[in-house]
Amino acid sequence: MRGTSTAAAVLLTASLVLTGCGAGRSDAGDKEAGARAAQPADRAPGGGTADGSSGASGSSSGSGADSGTGSGSGSGKAPAKAPAPQHVIRTASLSVEVADAAKALATARTAAVDAGGRVENESTERVDDAYLASRIVLRVPQEKYDSVLAELAGTGRLLGRKADAQDVTDQVVDAQSRIATQRASVARVRELMDRADRLSDVVTLEAELSRRQADLEALLAQQSSLKDRTSLATITLQLTEERKEEPKAGEPEEKGRPGFLDALGGGWNALVAVVARVLVVLAALAPWLAVGLVALVLWRRLVRPRLVARRPAPVPGPRPEEAAPRPAEAPEK
Repeated sequence: MRGTSTAAAVLLTASLVLTGCGAGRSDAGDKEAGARAAQPADRAPGGGTADGSSGASGSSSGSGADSGTGSGSGSGKAPAKAPAPQHVIRTASLSVEVADAAKALATARTAAVDAGGRVENESTERVDDAYLASRIVLRVPQEKYDSVLAELAGTGRLLGRKADAQDVTDQVVDAQSRIATQRASVARVRELMDRADRLSDVVTLEAELSRRQADLEALLAQQSSLKDRTSLATITLQLTEERKEEPKAGEPEEKGRPGFLDALGGGWNALVAVVARVLVVLAALAPWLAVGLVALVLWRRLVRPRLVARRPAPVPGPRPEEAAPRPAEAPEK
């Protein structure tokens, strides 16, 4: 029992060592190393010694293959390898002033679809109830990037343009190499699980397999993201309508001379407005006028008669003509 667990531990350790060594190799070397590691595992009946010897033979054969390749390339018999394709992420942003934002937005959508791309994001809003502003994000193929960019810039007056290109060839190659290595590692752990006969070994190998599969899925997601960004360029287009100049304060708007009907309509509107304002004022003063009218009626009917009755009667005096002395008559001569 102890010998079986020791053999499983040795196999697991050997697979981990092979995985760590293969992470730094190129994509072709990783596939070749995985094939060499898998072939002796199938021929061995199961045991730490057989797996270890297979690893040694694999390394020796790998060195032999490398030396053979180097000699072949030095002799000039091997054909020259084609250069690796370049992977570039292209992004651009445009700001364009247009006469009609809705029409320019439809033109941008058509240009992206005709080029084999798609619309990824779009938003439109009205600014200060005066003009429209739209923002649209387009994804177009790399080969159509320049033509679509020129077409979008020609929809109106170009206000700003910014383009960026990022070379991610190293990241793409590294992701491919790591994926190949991780797949070979997962395959080796599966082989060890097939040969394990103890429950504890199976549980340990299952945990290791889950971890390696999670790492493989993360690498695949990274590769998919890089492929999407390198195959489709991203263009962000900002559209704004031309702002209409408002007349300055104190300056009348330039319009044609008003006609007779315009003057008549203006006078009628002014009359209606004045009458409406007067009615509003009267309505506001109505309660005060009602109170004042009631007070006036009470004064004339109740208060004033009483005040007149309380006044004393005037004392009769001599009349002015009687009280005045008569002038003396002049003596007759």
